[in-house]
Amino acid sequence: MTETGTTRPGVTERGTLDKAAAENFPVAPFFLPRDWRADLMAVYGFARLVDDIGDGDLAPGGADARLLGVSPAQAEDRLFLLDAFEADLHRVFTGEPRHPLLRRLRPTVRRRALTPEPFLGLIAANRQDQLVTRYETYDDLLAYCELSANPVGRLVLAVTGTSTPERVRLSDAICTALQIVEHLQDVAEDLGRDRIYLPAADMKRFHVQEADLATKTAGASVRALVAYEAQRARELLNEGAPLVGSVHGRLKLLLAGFVAGGRAALRAIAAAEHDVLPGPPKPGKLQLLREVGVTLRGER
Repeated sequence: MTETGTTRPGVTERGTLDKAAAENFPVAPFFLPRDWRADLMAVYGFARLVDDIGDGDLAPGGADARLLGVSPAQAEDRLFLLDAFEADLHRVFTGEPRHPLLRRLRPTVRRRALTPEPFLGLIAANRQDQLVTRYETYDDLLAYCELSANPVGRLVLAVTGTSTPERVRLSDAICTALQIVEHLQDVAEDLGRDRIYLPAADMKRFHVQEADLATKTAGASVRALVAYEAQRARELLNEGAPLVGSVHGRLKLLLAGFVAGGRAALRAIAAAEHDVLPGPPKPGKLQLLREVGVTLRGER
């Protein structure tokens, strides 16, 4: 970004896409066909940018806001930014979008005949994050995951031309599980944003107060609660795992990586004795590879 405030779209676009390397799960691994990788990265760019808007994690300098036609005075208003981003999404389907990541998405949308609904779901999830910071019940959390996570799996199926109603159902279970796993890993980070994704009813059941989540290490009640939610995520992963066996070739390996990533993360959480407060428990590469093998064999 220059001092005169001019925007360098290539730099802005690259900075967002580079975050793919830090994700828990592979975004567009090398073994996929080149056209799949390009389209999956275009989808990732959209999903990453909308999350960065919702979390207030845009690159300093206001380049993204300017690209969306938002003035500096409005750039700090996340809801306003999300509205501008949604308007630019509609241009993907009807005209010429302003943001380079959405311009990158347009050929993918046309090539794969993608619809606006999953993209709108991801925007709605980030809009909800600005308005809802606590979830009373597990069902409330599942409804949030329907917006925040499930659209991603549906887009993967659409990009690879493998979408069927049954595969969508299985994909939804996997994506919801992965979202719950991420919430469990990020309890402390989310609390720093004044968000708690552990259902309030479950916190009450395990006698956990919000103050218990702000400590440096988890007590017995918090660990029991995390173990309970982890088991729910594990059951969802197992429910969705037959998706892997329903496809073939390199897509099968990709989907196995998603399931294995969730299972490996859950093992890491268990290895930390469900104490997630010091920081996100992360699995090693060897554990991840083992889980890929287990998943490909159809084991649990």
